Amino acid sequence: MPPKTPEERELSLSNLKPAQKRQRRKRVGRGLASGKGRYSGRGIKGQKSRAGSHSMRPGFEGGQMPLYMRLGKQRGSTSKDAMPVGPHRTYTIPVNLADLERVFDDGAEVTLEALLDKRLIRNTRTDVKILGNGELKKKLTVTAHRFSKTAAEKIEAAGGTATALRPAREVKRRAPKKLKPEETAAAEAEPAEPENAGAPKENGEAEAPESEA
Repeated sequence: MPPKTPEERELSLSNLKPAQKRQRRKRVGRGLASGKGRYSGRGIKGQKSRAGSHSMRPGFEGGQMPLYMRLGKQRGSTSKDAMPVGPHRTYTIPVNLADLERVFDDGAEVTLEALLDKRLIRNTRTDVKILGNGELKKKLTVTAHRFSKTAAEKIEAAGGTATALRPAREVKRRAPKKLKPEETAAAEAEPAEPENAGAPKENGEAEAPESEA
């Protein structure tokens, strides 16, 4: 009778093996003969030999001034007042009047759901802005988040209405610089120069300054 193959043998404790090769756990600090004794693979002193040193936050540079704080702080694209530029950019879906003229019938009511049904927008989560590119001859009742000035004028000129869901943004303007009290007094006390001071006479000669006695 031929011997049985390993697949044909009955499973017993003598031939029991794991499904895949098992890797033994690394035991540190168990004597010099183990190869991971004394300093346990962490070296001598230093920050990375301490407990919790391998859970440092991103951008940490050991206590020195990190790169994102060493770089200059520039105005503009990183400021919230500079929207819609930079990381605080706001997005809108543009829809032109030419598309409304092509898709909708005269007297139709244009809403966000109607734009979605006509596949002019992909979703209603992002704000929609109506732009004035193209001609509009149909009377439409348009409701959107924002309108350009040209688009609103063309819609109203065709007999329709434009209803904005978002209020118009206020443009921030810097107030004029206020002068200090002493600067204001000096400006008022300084006499104004005559308009023809230093102008040449009719014969082409300039007026000579008066000599001190």
